[in-house]
Amino acid sequence: MIRHEQIRALPAAEDVGRAAERIAPYIRRTPVLEAAVDGRRLTLKLEHLQLTGSFKVRGALNALLTGPATGRVVTASGGNHGLGVAAGARLLGVRATIYVPQTVPPDKQRRIAATGADVVRHGRWYAEAEVAARTYADENGLRYLAAYDDPDVVAGQGTVGLEIADQAPDCDTVAVAVGGGGLIAGVSLAVGARAVVGVEPEGCASLHAAVAAGRPVDTPVDSIAASALGASRVGRIPYAILGATAPQLALVDDPQIIAARDRLWEEFRLAVEPAGAAAFAAWLAGQVPGDHACLVVCGANADWSPTGEIR
Repeated sequence: MIRHEQIRALPAAEDVGRAAERIAPYIRRTPVLEAAVDGRRLTLKLEHLQLTGSFKVRGALNALLTGPATGRVVTASGGNHGLGVAAGARLLGVRATIYVPQTVPPDKQRRIAATGADVVRHGRWYAEAEVAARTYADENGLRYLAAYDDPDVVAGQGTVGLEIADQAPDCDTVAVAVGGGGLIAGVSLAVGARAVVGVEPEGCASLHAAVAAGRPVDTPVDSIAASALGASRVGRIPYAILGATAPQLALVDDPQIIAARDRLWEEFRLAVEPAGAAAFAAWLAGQVPGDHACLVVCGANADWSPTGEIR
């Protein structure tokens, strides 16, 4: 069971609603696809069609629009959050500096740089890039925008759940991939009584580790989906929210993720990155309960080919 931590300024369902109104002029209302696979009904929330190819721009924009006015923002990212912040900053006329680890996929780094943001490569993993980015922001008096441990970011990510509730009202379960926990926390606030399932790769299981320890703890990062789901520690704000919303958890291994990614291509011609297929992998493995699940296809920012490998 997830223990609830007392942390100030936790977002609530009404904050998600306000975020939806705030970011509506800037984002896409992504479509859903209803289908049947292996004789079972499901709905896919095609969030990989969002601006920047990921849901991350929702939280980035909400935070930029609600936080203190600034001409410059700093963040760290394995790729998708950095791209969301960079794109959001460009839309709002803000300069962005994005720290990324050495292991960032070239395709993600290229897209961040194309927004005009300054890109700094530091450390092998996201956690190392984050320390460097926070230090740089502190030393220069700049705003640091956290990838998932920020109430405004969480509320922005929750707008995915609001759209699901409106577009797929018959769904009884919503499954999402988990990295630092911002998406699952926000979606949990927004989907009402529906069950929520958080899916992690076996090699990047920060939420599972936090549940086992009773608090967020550092965990190994080793998965083909690490560039998107490679948070070494789940965020304190998401963890506190999940203590009240009590989602179910699922684990999938890399072969399951790649098989699901390739099947999304074969059956639906959806080209997504590994993280974007994690929820589908759990559903295929029978780890998502309910009669009609909605699976969030969360991102499509990787050098992709339907061969069972990531180049």
